[in-house]
Amino acid sequence: MDREEVTRLSPPEGIGSLRRERLRWARLYFVCEARPHGNKPEPLLGAALRGGAGMIELRDRDQPDVALDRSGETFRRLADTYSALFIVNDDPHLARSLGADGVHVGQDDMPPAEAREILGPDAIIGLSTHSREQVEAAHGEPVDYISVGPIWETPTKEGRPGTGLELITEAARIATLPWFAIGGIDPDNAGEVAAAGALRLCVVRAIRDAPDPAAAAAALIEALGAQEPAG
Repeated sequence: MDREEVTRLSPPEGIGSLRRERLRWARLYFVCEARPHGNKPEPLLGAALRGGAGMIELRDRDQPDVALDRSGETFRRLADTYSALFIVNDDPHLARSLGADGVHVGQDDMPPAEAREILGPDAIIGLSTHSREQVEAAHGEPVDYISVGPIWETPTKEGRPGTGLELITEAARIATLPWFAIGGIDPDNAGEVAAAGALRLCVVRAIRDAPDPAAAAAALIEALGAQEPAG
């Protein structure tokens, strides 16, 4: 069946509130391909979630629809098992067809207002920001959270220069939306990011490429300290 022909039931009443409560308490956000290192995603996702990830995102532009559909089912099932959020990168139509909790868009992707129109008021919408001006502007958009960075240059965002920790300090001062520091973060430098003001982290390689992904996730959360996130 074509993806656009899939009809899903409307989310139950209160699902938007539940999603936003889960977002509020999420401290670690793991972004993962449909087939990380060519493997099925379940072992890696399970390890990340056991280690404390509260959000998982499917980000993969290279796989065919059938692979995305199969992996999306795994993301959805594991997110439900661990009471986590399942987000899809860039594509609100794919997010809807996979039954995801929402979508994350970049500055050059579909505008948040259009994504909101497609997914409705109960969906979680995230937006990437790379400067103080973009952080400020995001607060006028129909989004639920933002990512801030990349702090350091990273191959997952090739060609985008690092913003440095100064933007993290600025975000800590001015942002009222939930926000996640992103870009080159790992257990060795996560303490620096926390010291700059971050209460939430978003990572790819730090978990995906770790010998023990669950331990890496736990170490990232430990580096954030005991202060509870606000927003």
